[in-house]
Amino acid sequence: MSNIADILDTYQVDAAWQRRLYEELHANPELSMHEEETYQRILHELKPLDCEVVAPIGKYGICAVFRNGEGPTALYRADFDGLPVTERTGVPFASRKVVTTADGHTTGTMHACGHDIHTTALLSLCHVMDNTRDHWSGTFIALFQPGEELAAGAQDMADGGLAEKVPTPDVVLGLHVMPGRAGEVMSKPGPQFAACDSIRVHIPGRSAHGSMPHNSVDPTFTAAMIIARLQAIVGREVNPADFAVVTVGSMSAGRAINIIPGSAELVLNCRFYDDKVKARVYAAIERVVHAEVAASGAEGTAGIEYFAHGELLDNDEAVFSAVRANFDAVFGEDSVTSDPKTVSEDFPIIGQTFGAPYLFWLIGCTPRDVWDRAVEEDRVAEDVPVNHMPNFLPDYEPTISAATRSAAVAVLTYLAG
Repeated sequence: MSNIADILDTYQVDAAWQRRLYEELHANPELSMHEEETYQRILHELKPLDCEVVAPIGKYGICAVFRNGEGPTALYRADFDGLPVTERTGVPFASRKVVTTADGHTTGTMHACGHDIHTTALLSLCHVMDNTRDHWSGTFIALFQPGEELAAGAQDMADGGLAEKVPTPDVVLGLHVMPGRAGEVMSKPGPQFAACDSIRVHIPGRSAHGSMPHNSVDPTFTAAMIIARLQAIVGREVNPADFAVVTVGSMSAGRAINIIPGSAELVLNCRFYDDKVKARVYAAIERVVHAEVAASGAEGTAGIEYFAHGELLDNDEAVFSAVRANFDAVFGEDSVTSDPKTVSEDFPIIGQTFGAPYLFWLIGCTPRDVWDRAVEEDRVAEDVPVNHMPNFLPDYEPTISAATRSAAVAVLTYLAG
């Protein structure tokens, strides 16, 4: 749609307000499903706008509904939770917040995944849509989601009646900042983020004094055998042309130096781009776990619990084609094709809740000189800060501009017709 660039030129977001909002959000991150202050701040920012605010949806979910006559309905989502990471960026607006978690641990909190950019961009988009009503028609829904980092927030909103409380969208849209040349808009059809699950494995054993291993069934040895066998599942049972990850994220067993423990626990994290591959790998994991526990001679059986589920983020081909054409028109050479990423997101649940197609794209946030030099020297892994790390900080100006403008382009693709 050739006029989208012209529409964007009719209204400019207040840059000082935008920067102030971003820095205040960045300095005050809250952990997933505990975002009371951020929730209140978003509601405050929505008050001056001509929209219907629906909140809370679930615990802290918010929707702002902008109605503007007949036409399609487009929903755009941003997440707003932080992480239990102590910030090491050194910027004046760095987070200095420290919290005590439910398990009694003390940790710093940080917007180490760019959700402060996401929220700032969506609130900016709300201003754009509210001030360009002569150029679009239909309904725009701004959805602010808590709890993405725990893969809990989208489902909490769905369970809280999301589909009944706002109009059903024709399309669901969203983005994520990621390492890459700052300001590049990276999109693709099909799988963009992997499906994932965490798996908690309880391994039974029999405790004994460390000097009497013959009286025990040592669950740490069983755990070690399971870990060794798990590595062979991807290496020997998955087609090399397919993608699968099985990571042992933690192992715990015992607390005393001279006692063989009575049980052990493994927590796995698994990721896939294909549900059939996922089913085969999960069947293999369960087979290995039960077989090794049986081989150990343990009297009990293994416990296997799946949690922290993330759906495959699989972009709709038609939505991609429609939006990508406008990305190319507005961003030119900075509209590029992304690679599939092995990280995961609960964004697909929003689309599934409404039965609506979706598109989720990426915004590069690494200073261009840093990125280009790292690529040239093949040192991206060493030199480029990545999401969830204490030194992760988007290059603000190009990142917020691309995030805000790409969000507007995608929404206007459907509403400016």
